[in-house]
Amino acid sequence: MTTHMIEAGKPATKLKSEAAQVLFERGLINQCTDLEALDEALALGPVTAYAGFDATAASLHVGHLMPLMTLRWLQKLGHRPIIVLGGGTSQVGDPSFRNDARPLLDRDQIGANIAGIRRSVERLVDMRGPDGALLVDNAEWLTEFRFLEFLRDYGSQFTVNRMLTFDSVKSRIEAQQPLTVLEFCYMMLQAVDFLELARRHDCTLQIGGSDQWGNIVNGIELGRRCDARRLFGLTVPLLTTAAGTKMGKTADGAVWLHPEHLSSFGFWQFWRNTADADVPRFLRLFTELPISEVIRLSELEGAELNEAKKILATQVTAIVHGADAARAALEQGDALFSGTGDIAEPTHRMDLQRVADGLGLLELIVGVGFATSNGEARRLVEAGGVRLNGQIADDPRRRISSGDLGSGERLSLAVGKRRKALVAFE
Repeated sequence: MTTHMIEAGKPATKLKSEAAQVLFERGLINQCTDLEALDEALALGPVTAYAGFDATAASLHVGHLMPLMTLRWLQKLGHRPIIVLGGGTSQVGDPSFRNDARPLLDRDQIGANIAGIRRSVERLVDMRGPDGALLVDNAEWLTEFRFLEFLRDYGSQFTVNRMLTFDSVKSRIEAQQPLTVLEFCYMMLQAVDFLELARRHDCTLQIGGSDQWGNIVNGIELGRRCDARRLFGLTVPLLTTAAGTKMGKTADGAVWLHPEHLSSFGFWQFWRNTADADVPRFLRLFTELPISEVIRLSELEGAELNEAKKILATQVTAIVHGADAARAALEQGDALFSGTGDIAEPTHRMDLQRVADGLGLLELIVGVGFATSNGEARRLVEAGGVRLNGQIADDPRRRISSGDLGSGERLSLAVGKRRKALVAFE
């Protein structure tokens, strides 16, 4: 099988399809199986493509926007997206590039997580009409298999030798970390997902993060062996900042897509605080502005670049939270960044039990995303740049107490003049 590593914006051959051209110029293609054949298929007519999301949390985060934006663009250009919610695979847990096993979730928790994820993705793709996007749960077919039946039908299609060559498995073994049979079978389940979607919905393209390459290839090979199907795989780049920091993955500082976990203004503020070097790439990846406008905004410097950041923040917020929420966030942001206003609605929510457990000031700063580590947070505190409820907080050992919480169990946190958060403890 031919595979291609992609340099964003520079395809090796002239592309025939508008879809492939747009994904290239947006920087949404990292690696692809048989690019020429996929490009030709996209040019000939509608292609059905899917991306899967396990329900390991009650909301997706900004890292998931990469495959979601890819599906969104494909739909705008005449193709059909399928979003698979992993009610089945979430019961196993994807071991890809992890040093330990994911905590196993019960079905009630998985169901609640799926409901939250569904509300977010319904904004990102159009589900109206007979050709609208599909949302499916892989529990629909995975839970129907009997163990011996599954082994008989699919176990013979995979070799341990081949599975051991995938980086996601090799990294775990080389680190001398245990890899359970349960986790090892995950890639088989994801491969069966692709085959089932091909059979049920004529889906021929899987989209995933760069860490899903081995799982995607498995699905393509399974389709060929079982049904002689021609399937394709495409990965999006890992979402990192220009400084090389991975985005969207931290436990406390995750930038959630659902407003119950991060308010629309908190989401807008995250993008407004984008580092200067990240603005051009993020405008390409996360907005639908014409490339000519992206280039114009990317060339701004100094104070003018702040306008580009506001446009970036408002555009992304409109896509994820809706136009009304984006306008409200922009108005609140204008007042806040000009120094004439304050935050009225919570930007972040945390578990009230964390206060009883001894939530530290440094942990709070990291938790709202104003620092990426306790060390960075400590430097901010010791420099006198942190205010808690309007008062300077310069003791890095300080713990948050119930006395710090005002009406509605809330407290305000500010770092410098422009980074402000209103945290609600629930």
